[in-house]
Amino acid sequence: MERKTAGDPISGLKWTRKTTDKIARQLKRLGIAVSRNTVGRLLRQMKYSLRTNRKKISAGSTSDRDRQFRYLCRQRDQFEKRGDPVLSVDAKKRELIGNFKNPGVKWEQSSTDVSDHDFGSDATGIGIPYGICDTHANRGSVSLGTSHETSAFAVSCLSKWCQKEGHKRYPQSSHILILADTGGSNGARRGAWKHEIQRQLCDRLGLSVTVSHYPSGASKWNPTEHRLFSQIGRNWAAEPLDSYDKALKFIRTTTTTTGLKVTPRLDITYYPTGVKISKQEIAQLSIRQKRVLPKWNYTISPHNVK
Repeated sequence: MERKTAGDPISGLKWTRKTTDKIARQLKRLGIAVSRNTVGRLLRQMKYSLRTNRKKISAGSTSDRDRQFRYLCRQRDQFEKRGDPVLSVDAKKRELIGNFKNPGVKWEQSSTDVSDHDFGSDATGIGIPYGICDTHANRGSVSLGTSHETSAFAVSCLSKWCQKEGHKRYPQSSHILILADTGGSNGARRGAWKHEIQRQLCDRLGLSVTVSHYPSGASKWNPTEHRLFSQIGRNWAAEPLDSYDKALKFIRTTTTTTGLKVTPRLDITYYPTGVKISKQEIAQLSIRQKRVLPKWNYTISPHNVK
């Protein structure tokens, strides 16, 4: 089920492309004879839910989407078998740091009073969570930025992870796989994203970085959504994030029954917006497009590697 699961980062609900009949037949081939009704009951216990169709996917090729999902699975398997890290990344909406309402409910003897309006002028600052989920190790890392969600910020979070966690966890590895959405600061068409990977990860740290993007409208399949941010959202539900220390504490104390642990970081660096990457800088990237759907799959290598 691992490669066939998507999830909602807010509610924690999960769903799968497989039907109960298909799952029952697959289990039978593995020597486990169960009915589709039993499969449905077990899925509900695992917090899966039946879902209806929703008009949220932009126009595009269905065949490309299916092909990309199959390719993503192969990529993950190859990197994990070699012992190389597979990192799922994503940024979530910015949070106002202050005594403001935070969605959700919690058990308390009395309600917590918060400001009746969410005015940015009343906030201590903003927090932009950028999450990195090490899918094989079941470890998460969240950097809380205080300025803007830019490509430089996204890759800086990855660089810090490589230096502080990746080097210890994968000391022999010089290759990483990054799973990212198609848009945002780590978008497939962002020249700044690729330029920063070249500069911060490849040339500075000597890493070869393979990036595979989820198709447009398929961000819910990104493991960071349902394996990391959904758990953090549950942990700080209905808690006003009135200080950076409090936000970091709730990130740090997020755990799951499967052993997830999360490392928080506060990034107070100022990342300016509107930075333009020239065509000459793009032309100098040491990038190799993959044969399969090159618009979504590519590898960037250090300049000193032939």
